[in-house]
Amino acid sequence: MDAFHEGQRVWVEQQDGTQRAAIFVGEADQASWFGGQPAAYVVYPDTKSGEEVALMRVVPREE
Repeated sequence: MDAFHEGQRVWVEQQDGTQRAAIFVGEADQASWFGGQPAAYVVYPDTKSGEEVALMRVVPREE
């Protein structure tokens, strides 16, 4: 995956259509390895919590 790099600021699209600011941590290799969709790990600065999300929900953030 060359689209994102560790520490990059990104948006994570939420189920309600909004976007939440996050920091890209890395690719979740396990998801696609076992036949799932590609995923990524992100950290949300506002709550200092992390999450594994579908890569298609991650969008580069320009700030």
